[in-house]
Amino acid sequence: MRKLLYIFLYTSIYFGHAQDIFEVKGLCIAAPNADGVTEFVKFVDEELGPIGINTLVLRVDFNYAYESRPELRGNNPLSKEQIKELVAVAKKHHINLIPQVNLFGHQSWAEKTNKLLEVYPEFDETPHIKIPEKYEWPNADELYCKSYCPLHPEVHNVVFDLVDEIISVFEAKAFHAGMDEVFYIADKKCPRCQGKDPAAIFANEVNKISRHLEINNKRLWIWGDRLIDASTSGIGMWEASMNNTARAIDLIDKSVVICDWHYEKALPTPALFALKGLDVIACPWKKPDVAKEQVNMMYKFKENVTPEMKEHFLGMMHTVWSSASEFIKSYHAQKDKEINPITQEACFRAMMAAIKDVERISKNVN
Repeated sequence: MRKLLYIFLYTSIYFGHAQDIFEVKGLCIAAPNADGVTEFVKFVDEELGPIGINTLVLRVDFNYAYESRPELRGNNPLSKEQIKELVAVAKKHHINLIPQVNLFGHQSWAEKTNKLLEVYPEFDETPHIKIPEKYEWPNADELYCKSYCPLHPEVHNVVFDLVDEIISVFEAKAFHAGMDEVFYIADKKCPRCQGKDPAAIFANEVNKISRHLEINNKRLWIWGDRLIDASTSGIGMWEASMNNTARAIDLIDKSVVICDWHYEKALPTPALFALKGLDVIACPWKKPDVAKEQVNMMYKFKENVTPEMKEHFLGMMHTVWSSASEFIKSYHAQKDKEINPITQEACFRAMMAAIKDVERISKNVN
């Protein structure tokens, strides 16, 4: 009897490993609006859970009725009760639910200053640069998005209140801090940051957030673009760094999870992060062929590296840059007929199909 039990356990573990190539099969999407929670819960319950999504990063930012910092609530924010509906459906399908609040960069968008700098303008890294009435890129100020100054003595008292509260209400094991496309850093006019090394400032902010989370056994996730050197890689200023932050890759805590987004090509940068001892997830957006290539690339990496590196290739996470409601509507519209092959929805389907393909291949090989 004991021998049969051992055989059963060994078979379960062996074939479970063969089928679940990726630890992360994820989706990153904006949290629903307050009037879209029911629709979103249904989408998770009827679509995402059944197709095998096991990680859901929800971009919350100020779309929650914060109790610790009520002055930072957005318009018509999600309530605690609504968040608990999202938590319940995630638990039902064993989905790791991770909230995101953009820290450091992305403190403005186009003509709008986001809530943090609206309420606390003293945190602005570049107060001398004004948000225009009509935003255009490129512009003389090289303004893409505002940043907060990570060396301001009060900024973390505020943002960590948000972080702690949103992790608590989501009952989350991890937190996504964004930290992509930070163009305003170590500004020469900032009285605190001027003359300092951008790589050190970026790494110190990552580590400060990471170590704050580790106190309660939570893990930090960030986007990876600021850790890739744009000049040597030829990748460019968006998906990599041209403002001297790339050396931070050697300075940040190894516990940080890197979400490595590339939307035009399946660039092999996950290997860079794995070689540095960092866990990494490849992230596509709207090109199905790129998503397929990224899945196959991550699979090949796992098959052809040492055991020490293999564990760092966590998997895949599709990114959505529209509202949750718009994505759900388009996803359903394309369910029976593909309207446009170059869309977020088509790319998401392609990523999940490719994951199933490599899982099938792995099962047959093993």
